[in-house]
Amino acid sequence: MAHPPAAHRAPYMRVFVFLVVLTVLEVLLAFVLAASPAKVPMLIALAIAKATLVAMYYMHLRFESRLLRAIAVFPLILSIVLALAPSFDVLARR
Repeated sequence: MAHPPAAHRAPYMRVFVFLVVLTVLEVLLAFVLAASPAKVPMLIALAIAKATLVAMYYMHLRFESRLLRAIAVFPLILSIVLALAPSFDVLARR
């Protein structure tokens, strides 16, 4: 089986390295910001960034039509709302 040329692999390797950097940053934030109220929103933002990179490059949504991207963005927005909803409840009780 022939391997793709290096020029074709380059964007995937760049995204992979960026995902590794974001993961290391997440782990560092989890330990450094032990009791900070900014910890959860920062970790959620990093997770959304990683999920977006995976969807755009490894699931090839970057190369799809606008309609298909729009269909994929709706569940992303819904998951963000559902992930943040409990935090608004917690903040309202304080």
